[in-house]
Amino acid sequence: MFDHKKDRQPDFSDVEGSSSSTAKPDFSDVQSGSSSTTERSTERMYVVKSGDSLSKIAQREYGDANKWRRIFEANQDKIKDPDLIHPGQELKIPA
Repeated sequence: MFDHKKDRQPDFSDVEGSSSSTAKPDFSDVQSGSSSTTERSTERMYVVKSGDSLSKIAQREYGDANKWRRIFEANQDKIKDPDLIHPGQELKIPA
């Protein structure tokens, strides 16, 4: 009969590992604190279309027109009056 060795696992017990680099990573310049990438990854950009208002955008994005203030507050650097937004304006839509 044949000895097929199908069910036998290879034996690597005599193999020794080696590493060409023994230097440890230097994290001395890493500062603790919260990451801003989380905040950025949770907001989207929206380009204002003709006929849009903050409440219409809020209704479309959040399902609640009353959440327009969230969009306004996230874009106060671009919007001085929440009633005056313009087609082509790029607005941040926070999560």
